[in-house]
Amino acid sequence: MTDDPTPVIDALQNAPGFEGVTASEVTLTRQGGLTNLVYLVEGRDQRVIVRIPGAGTEAYIDRAVEVHNARAAHAAGVAPEVLWADAGSGVMITRAIEGITTMTPEGFGSRKGSAARAGAALAKLHGSGETFQFRFELFAMIDDYLKVLSTKDVTLPEGYHDIVAAAQPVKTLLAETEVPLAPCHCDPLCENFLDDGDTMWIVDWEYSGMNDPLWDVGDLSVEAGMDAAQDAELMRAYFGRAPTEAETGRMVIYKAMCDLLWTLWGLIQHADGNTAEDFWAYATGRFDRCKALMNSPEWDAHLQALRR
Repeated sequence: MTDDPTPVIDALQNAPGFEGVTASEVTLTRQGGLTNLVYLVEGRDQRVIVRIPGAGTEAYIDRAVEVHNARAAHAAGVAPEVLWADAGSGVMITRAIEGITTMTPEGFGSRKGSAARAGAALAKLHGSGETFQFRFELFAMIDDYLKVLSTKDVTLPEGYHDIVAAAQPVKTLLAETEVPLAPCHCDPLCENFLDDGDTMWIVDWEYSGMNDPLWDVGDLSVEAGMDAAQDAELMRAYFGRAPTEAETGRMVIYKAMCDLLWTLWGLIQHADGNTAEDFWAYATGRFDRCKALMNSPEWDAHLQALRR
């Protein structure tokens, strides 16, 4: 690795079995991550994941909430065990899961049954009875991200506020057809799903909270670029049956809403100088996709199905 190993070695001192460990005793392998430094650590007959938070993330992530929710997700049977975490610094060490493949959009397209395994994992989480701290509230988070952006030197994509205004009827409709909240991941990037061929595991609980469970389903569909057949596989595995028109409508609505929210998240990364990828292109691409869906002929049909 080319990064300074010192923060990882310092963190390891707190994990059971790694007391007094030195850099020469372990192998560190950098893993993926858009905002954080993540390493697979192998040594002392253990394999663990060490996560070092990215600079600036403390402005919009509550690490104490994340630690609580990550432990609750493990209790639900969908996430690895948290071996040690510091809610102050956000450093976290978890058990590495054996024999897994980190998912990508291409992986969801090529690994047979992966959409179904993801749907089953989300259903297991949502039906676990666990309680997450924090209420993930879409429109309040949009306001919060706009406040963060107001302190930074960045320009919103043209027409963003118009689309937010056009989404207000959606906010009203979702409130009128409210469903019971469930513990949700809320940021189901493909890379947060780890597939062993039988079970899909879920990691990275930074944005998790109690939420409408179909947010997770719709957002995963967007992140994985799922087609109609994959959506059907995902939804059937999630519900254990074919979804109703209203359930499908709600899921599609969240496809647009997640792009609306993550546009702002991408702009924050862009303003913070995060070089993990081109976050301006990320943000404007998501915004364009949101506009296209909201302006499509099918949009009103999904809203009507939900109203019925």
